Amino acid sequence: MPGFLSWISGFFSSGQTSEPAPETRLFNPARENPAEQPHSDMELATQLEEHLFCWLLDSSPQTLKADIGHRQQELATLDERLQSGALEELPRQPLSLPMLMRALSDETTDRQKLTDIILKDPALTDQLLQVANSPYFRPGEHAIESVDQAVFVLGIDGIRNVIAAAVMRPMMAARNSREALFAQRCWRWGLSCGRAAEMVARLQGADPSAHFMTGLLPSLAYLTLRRELNRICRTSASGAEPEPALIRQVTARYQWTTCQLLANEWALPPKYHALLMSAERPSPRQVHTPLTDGMVLASREVLRHAHQRNLAEEDLPKLVLLNAEQIGQVRKALRRMLQNG
Repeated sequence: MPGFLSWISGFFSSGQTSEPAPETRLFNPARENPAEQPHSDMELATQLEEHLFCWLLDSSPQTLKADIGHRQQELATLDERLQSGALEELPRQPLSLPMLMRALSDETTDRQKLTDIILKDPALTDQLLQVANSPYFRPGEHAIESVDQAVFVLGIDGIRNVIAAAVMRPMMAARNSREALFAQRCWRWGLSCGRAAEMVARLQGADPSAHFMTGLLPSLAYLTLRRELNRICRTSASGAEPEPALIRQVTARYQWTTCQLLANEWALPPKYHALLMSAERPSPRQVHTPLTDGMVLASREVLRHAHQRNLAEEDLPKLVLLNAEQIGQVRKALRRMLQNG
């Protein structure tokens, strides 16, 4: 994928390998006219991102701003691994994913063929039924007891999203008690981002399934970066685990890079790379993308549900290009998911 390789090569050519990102990299508001984007919009986006990471890392703002000058060697090592695409913790491509994506993109694929592909992977079958019966996906009160029933009840679009979540869920499971809270919160946030991006995409006539899966990727990128840092820090001179400020700086700088590496490792179609690129580096003339707006709405609702510091109600419309009715639709669905989950 030459475009991807040239993008990531250019990203690392700046020489700023261990410096924190100069501005927020998670939420990047863009307007059709650069003059229409007040500086306050970026400040609001930065505040929302700060609130999100205080919750994800269970830390105070002061803790996340602590000096990490003594961690330059660890940062340099991580930078080298990212530059060479050699992250040891990068999740490998799930075996069933290529076949499933081909089947789901083929309009001639019928329910039985899709069911047969899923049933060939017992682990995926088990995960899919668990995910399909979660409050995030189950459409009614009755349990979904078989793959064929899941495909029938959820439809092709619905089963695409369940498959994406089922494939990713084992990768997001905590390995030990030290990462348990972070992994749990990342998974909740990731599912919320995926669902919100999917809903906004549908409202705007874009591909909902592609946006759902793309919305999941940042949460997996965060956990991947934390695990890679743990590996590096264990073999460092101090042997100490990475502190919250180090994790925060690394995710701020490399979250989208790691998303692109995941999409590349999993051989996702070019449109997934394009969606990630437009969220990270929106062009000045570009209106908000469903992914950007979905992540803003999801982050605010997750923080509201967790009773955390948050973006003010009156400031939310400044960060998304949706009308009040559309915002209300997405928020209502997210609140129902979070309350039932």
